[in-house]
Amino acid sequence: MKQTSEHFLENARVALTQTEARQRMTGLGQLMPMMRDAAVAEVDFEALREHVKRIKDHTLDNLDHYLRQFEEQVVLNGGHLHWARDAAELNATVLDICRSVEARRVGKGKSMITEETGLTEHLETAGLQVTETDLGEYIVQIAGEPPSHIVGPAFHKSEQEIRELFLDQHKLGRRRLEDPPAMVAEAREVLRERFLSADVGIIGSNALIAETGQTLLVTNEGNGDLVSTLPKVHIVCASIEKLMPRPEDALAQIRLLARSAIGTAVTAYTSFYSGPRRADDLDGPEQYHVILLDNRRTEILGSNYQDMLACMRCGTCLTHCPVYIGAGGHAYGWVYPGPMGSVLTPLLTGLEQASDLPNACTSCGRCAEVCPASIPLPDLLRDLRAEENHNKITPARWRWGLKLHGWLARFPGLYQALTGAAIAILHRLGRRSGGFSRLPMAGGWTQVRDFPAPQGGSFMRQWKRRQKQSADRG
Repeated sequence: MKQTSEHFLENARVALTQTEARQRMTGLGQLMPMMRDAAVAEVDFEALREHVKRIKDHTLDNLDHYLRQFEEQVVLNGGHLHWARDAAELNATVLDICRSVEARRVGKGKSMITEETGLTEHLETAGLQVTETDLGEYIVQIAGEPPSHIVGPAFHKSEQEIRELFLDQHKLGRRRLEDPPAMVAEAREVLRERFLSADVGIIGSNALIAETGQTLLVTNEGNGDLVSTLPKVHIVCASIEKLMPRPEDALAQIRLLARSAIGTAVTAYTSFYSGPRRADDLDGPEQYHVILLDNRRTEILGSNYQDMLACMRCGTCLTHCPVYIGAGGHAYGWVYPGPMGSVLTPLLTGLEQASDLPNACTSCGRCAEVCPASIPLPDLLRDLRAEENHNKITPARWRWGLKLHGWLARFPGLYQALTGAAIAILHRLGRRSGGFSRLPMAGGWTQVRDFPAPQGGSFMRQWKRRQKQSADRG
């Protein structure tokens, strides 16, 4: 697959032919919603969601104030705060810090921001050894693949694929790796040395707390704590919209995040980081750096798309989306897949470069129903499609088709007559076979499935006929 959003349709077609991967994705789309529903039922989800939304709306409306407060507290805690306008500035800042301490080895915790900026590749090009320490991220790193899900980066890989990957990449002699626990134990053995030898540790953040200058990270493996405390330099990479006013606000958000992401009340580790090692501390880093990334987020702030900045990166909209489950994460061509990616990617990379993504939607509305941040994703996708049409990014045939449909919709009688005639013709032509393998102006559908023949008569016509029959019987 081609890893750019411009090739979404081509990538999706390829994904639809990969039977085993589709079966795994279908299972994911069944399991994760059930786990999420069970966890959400334990709390007053709607009340908690409304509470967190009020906090987040307030924070985004006053983001400049909270950013200044956060910077002051980070400095008071003994840390350094850096501002990055774009991916290049963040990557350059991290590399400068690494070079200032003559670092050779870097341990990384899972971070969507460093995925967004391509930090790992940047550091490796500069000659540093970089190891992803989250198990899923480690698997896709040694496989040379991008993540397919923002919470479970290796959801797309089978147990056998991971086994073969470890046997090939880990030079540990002959062994069988019979089951997942054996593979996890081997990964732990390999990664333990990387933790102990890392000169610099880099993590992301689930929340930045303005009142205290702390950063909050949730993990299930503990790798984030090891990466943060063992190396002599600790770097946190986060985006500016992660601010929350107080620790209790961040914890309220985490109650939603864990239930939505993995179907549990809390994650195994919830860690607060506040600066470098103090004089009486037994361990911890000698230097503490926080790098805040903008990367077009200030353009989103105050726009019609500001709600998107409340995204928690839980991934629940992905596992509830029929398009994501069918096409898989790699089809989206960038860091953020699924409904949230179909909104965020065009905003961060440009609508012309990701014009297919806002159309990768069935308008079922499930993403909005389950989103813990109450983001109206279907509305935002429709707004992006309207922008495409206004700016003539949408293909001309689509624009003319939409204009024709809009014109016909103004004349219900004509609309019903034309659609009724089309239904009658298709019913007569397709009643023997039950469908059409080819149909004019419907090639996008018939390329991958038959078009079912109508059963005869429009819904309105059948409804009126049924009402008349009921009246006659009465």
